[in-house]
Formats: sequence, C-alpha cells, structure tokens
Amino acid sequence: MRKRIARRGGALLLAGVLTLGLAACSGGTDTGAGELDLESASWEEITAAAAGTTVTFYGWGGDENRNNWLNTTVADYVKERYDITLEVVGMNIEDILAKLSGEKQAGSTTGSIDMIWINGENFYSAKDMGLLYGPFTDKLPNMEAYIDLEDPETLNDFCMPIEGYEAPYAKAQMVFYNDSAVTPEAPASAEELMEYCKTYPGKVTYPAPPDFTGSAFVRNIVYELCGWEQFQTMEADYDTVKAAVEPAMEYLRALNPYLWNEGKTFPDSSTTVDAMFADGELVMSMSYGPFSVATGIADGIYTGTTRTFVFDKGTIGNTNYMGIAFDAPNKAGAMVVINAILSADLQLTQYAQLRELPVVDQAKLSEEEAAAFDAVDLGEGVLTQAELLEHRLPEMPADLVPILEEIWLEEVVGR
Repeated sequence: MRKRIARRGGALLLAGVLTLGLAACSGGTDTGAGELDLESASWEEITAAAAGTTVTFYGWGGDENRNNWLNTTVADYVKERYDITLEVVGMNIEDILAKLSGEKQAGSTTGSIDMIWINGENFYSAKDMGLLYGPFTDKLPNMEAYIDLEDPETLNDFCMPIEGYEAPYAKAQMVFYNDSAVTPEAPASAEELMEYCKTYPGKVTYPAPPDFTGSAFVRNIVYELCGWEQFQTMEADYDTVKAAVEPAMEYLRALNPYLWNEGKTFPDSSTTVDAMFADGELVMSMSYGPFSVATGIADGIYTGTTRTFVFDKGTIGNTNYMGIAFDAPNKAGAMVVINAILSADLQLTQYAQLRELPVVDQAKLSEEEAAAFDAVDLGEGVLTQAELLEHRLPEMPADLVPILEEIWLEEVVGR
C-alpha cells in the first residue's frame, strides 16, 4: 500500500488480471467459523466464533517497524484478549489481488487470505471486481466508539465510496524536508519552490511517477496551481484532465532546467531521492510519512537540523485501510482483529511506535486517552498532528491518478 503497492495507494491491476464479468461486490455469510451468519450475529457471537482461530493479514511487508508492531504489539493484544493468533504475510498488493482474482474466477468460497492492507486505486479495482467482503464496518463497536463516521476519509477512499468494505488503519500525508543548516529557507508554495530550485540548481528533484511519492508531488503541484475542488468530481477523461492541469504541467516544464540532471531524467523511487538527500546530493526531499524525519534523525540518517515543512495551501493526505477478502476463511476473526486495531489502545501504540497519524477522532477520546495521545513524543524535526491536519488536502479520485501520470510523462518528460 505504497512502490505502487507500498505507497499506501497502489496500482490498478492490469486489465488482463481482473477479467470482465466478475460478480459485483460480494456479501455472503461464510465465516470460516462454523455456521454463524455474520449478517444477523451479535458482536458477542462474532467474538466467540473467532476465539481459538488464526487470522491471516496480507499486505506490503517492506516496513520492518510495522512488521514488528504487527507481530508483537498487535499479535499479543488479540491473543491475550480474544485468543486469536495473528499471522502476518508480506505480499505485494498486486499479487494479493491477482491471487484473489484467480480464486474468484475459479469459484472459490474459502481461500487463504483473511485481512488485506489496501487503499486507493487497489481498493477501487478490488471493490469493483467483487474481491472484497462487505459491508462489515457497521458491525465493529470501535467504529462507533472512536471513528468520525462523517469524516470524508471514513466515507471515501480516493473519492471512491467505501460503503463499509474497508475500515481505516492509519493516516499518511505528504511532507517536505530540508536541512535548515544548509538551506535556511523552506519554500511554502509552488512559486517559492521555483525560486528555491533556481537558488540551488541541480540540488532538487522528485521521484518519477508512478512512484507514489513522485505522483503525489505532481498532484500537489496540480492542486496548488489549479485548485483541488474541481478534481473531486471530474470525469476520468484524458482531454478533460489534460486541459485542467495544463498550468501545472507548464510549471513543471519550467522547473525542469533547475532540477537534478536538468530534469532530463528523474530518480526511479522515493528511496533513491531520500538517499541522495541524506548523502548531501540534494538539499530537500519528500515523504508520505509525516513523521519520517524524526525517525531519520533518531537513526542517524539525517542531521539534527533537518526539519519538516508543508505548503501554506496544504498537502495531500490519505488513509490506509483494512479490508476482508471475499472468500476469507475467517471473516469473524478478521472483523475482531480490525476492531482491535481501531481501539484507542492500539492506535496509541501505532502513533507512538510507528509515528503514524492515528485514525481515531480526538473528540471521541476520554480525557485519559486524549492525554496519552498528547503525551507522545514524536521526535525532532516534525510538525505536530494539529499542524498537519490543518494543512491536509483530500486525495484525487483514483481513476484520475493514472491519467495524470500519463499526462506528466508526455507533457513534462516527453517535451
């Protein structure tokens, strides 16, 4: 769920993988736990059915800190409270959905995948092709207890209606960062970024889309120069999108001569860009992890004078989600684990240990819970959660993203 999988968004599956004619989104009552009918079962019956079972959680496995959190903190929590064994399986989201697609075509009713880390374009594809079980979120007590049910990111994923087919997991947001000892100024707009690049020619770049961070950077420039509102309901038509984003493409073409390698080529990934920044080859970098600078400073990768910044008009944020496979053998167990991850307890550990923006609604926390979140030390060089949320912009619809990436390739690189 960010690589296009691991980028916490993900790529659309190739059309040949997801064959036309699959059924629409699947409900169903098979749980893998006896004959329990999930649609009519109480939460107590669901938790009872999940006791003593194993739940598999499939998702990108490239983040060792998250892997450790899942395999220890989360696994221990659900084992102790619900007698559930959590089995975390690292797999690229394209492979996960290709596997589910194959099972769907074969008429499977019981597969091997329970929970899935998913969002963005992948959710758009999976939901459309009936690869997800649901709706199920209305059954989860912690959705009501801790989540803002009217939040646009609870209702929509990249502008795609969720309709109960996935539950929020953690929030991400685009941030920029530089070393204040090297470049005291921090550009607060696209206009200032242009001047910044002119001041430090060849010392700034961004990853080439479809790298998730690179694509998000391009979308941020589009929002900055073209406004974000028009894209929320825009038709996924190449000519329509191209006309709307032309001011941003013109800006990016004008920016090219001042970028690394004069914008003739772009690094292939955010990992490469970040390594170039850490080595001093670049004077700024960017990330979808809003607190990644603190981790980098703590690990000795960045200097202690590295600091995070965002544009005054804001930066794009999105949410990672958890879904359940249409043929999950243990739907009841998956629901219990997802509900546990939505608890204030586990959201707090995610915030403190992984430095991920939590999905809980601060207004729904008790005084004690709110104090615990407020007491988390996020580390050096980062913006506060309040500052980030104040500058948070909604994602672009999933079906516009690949169109924009194609336009960037033709209009910015191809010219």
